[in-house]
Amino acid sequence: MTLIKSISGIRGTIGGRTGDTLNPLDIVKFTTAYATFIRRSGHSASNKIVVGRDARISGDMVRNVVCGTLMGMGYDVLDIGLATTPTTELAVRMSAADGGIIITASHNPRQWNALKLLNNEGEFLTKADGNEVLEIAAKEDFEYAEVDHMGHYTQDNSFNERHIQSVLGLKLVDLEAIRNAHFKVVADTINSVGGIILPALFKALGVEYTMLNGEPNGQFAHNPEPLEKNLGGIMSRVAEGGYDLGIVVDPDVDRLAFIQEDGKMYGEEYTLVTVADYVLDHTPGCTVSNLSSTRALRDVTEKHGCKYYAAAVGEVNVTTKMKEVGAVIGGEGNGGVIYPESHYGRDALVGIALFLSSLAQKGIKASELRKTFPAYQMAKNRIDLTPDTDVDAILVKVKEMYGHQDDVKVTDIDGVKLDFPNCWVHLRKSNTEPIIRVYSEAATAEEADALGKKLMQVVYDMQK
Repeated sequence: MTLIKSISGIRGTIGGRTGDTLNPLDIVKFTTAYATFIRRSGHSASNKIVVGRDARISGDMVRNVVCGTLMGMGYDVLDIGLATTPTTELAVRMSAADGGIIITASHNPRQWNALKLLNNEGEFLTKADGNEVLEIAAKEDFEYAEVDHMGHYTQDNSFNERHIQSVLGLKLVDLEAIRNAHFKVVADTINSVGGIILPALFKALGVEYTMLNGEPNGQFAHNPEPLEKNLGGIMSRVAEGGYDLGIVVDPDVDRLAFIQEDGKMYGEEYTLVTVADYVLDHTPGCTVSNLSSTRALRDVTEKHGCKYYAAAVGEVNVTTKMKEVGAVIGGEGNGGVIYPESHYGRDALVGIALFLSSLAQKGIKASELRKTFPAYQMAKNRIDLTPDTDVDAILVKVKEMYGHQDDVKVTDIDGVKLDFPNCWVHLRKSNTEPIIRVYSEAATAEEADALGKKLMQVVYDMQK
């Protein structure tokens, strides 16, 4: 059983002993710490906190504990029900709330859940703010509201529609072109909240759709991470013919992957690349992605005569860099599109609308669009950690091994990334799982995997 406490939130498996899992007592503690932080931050103008959740089977239990705790802290709760992560982020802004809690473990399997914490802008907490929440939780110096000052509870299920309307209102969403293209798509929403909001989005866009795993019951039909190895069902369905595109989201709908009309993966890394190319066609400016994302975004950005910047892994790190450099588009190679014209958060709905706009304006098939971008292949490996693993010492040794080589650029703002002339490899400790992620990219999948395995062996040799 696992409980992971990080700046990005509190994530754990359900059940088990307190302190080891995400159970009611720990949910109360961290929700209280968050509410205490919001109160101390001075952003309590409305005395309201938004709560939204994905369709995980533990969602009702966690939601009830969270809402009751917030009310006990004197906060009014705006419960928006089953809602995507980006919907909840937008709801914080739209309702002028002091913050928000998203109950979702994103791509993790069904036994997991998590509390994702938002500030009054509907954005994830900064590293400093997240650490403050963890410090408050560790001290457990809590003070709850007296009976006459407890918060009130309100439900509002209108935010899915408000989210869709905000997407339709974006200048670069070409509604006319999309409707005239008469797209036919099949979507896999992995038995979560995408099954509620995507059909409504498709109807608004004039897109004919078929749903796979569309019932939001939390009984995930397959591993929920939108990777090729988990998507055989939708790939086979598209390969049978009759569809222009397959669309895949994760349980909280902030990651987005596409299947080409021939049933092959478009490439999760190329979701952001394609949307960025479309945005840069219309609004030139700089771009940002994290260190573990494909080099193709840099190439496409420079093709447009613009500047690319890299950030540490983690949505808040990417958005912070985007604000710093004034990026017009950014995100993460895991299918996360962040478009500031909408909001500073990964949003699969925005990604779908912009991708379809590009496809419709160009009048070509998805497979043809994919061929217009630089061809890279990525390998994603992992090293499982033991309690005795000194990750920081390992990464320092890797940096020392390669730092003196003239043909290698070493970046250490997040783990260690080694940029070679025609490939790269990035090693970093995961924020959400007890592993070291080893991402590598080269011209072919075999070369990328070989590079990753080479660095993995270096790490294994260090532990002997």
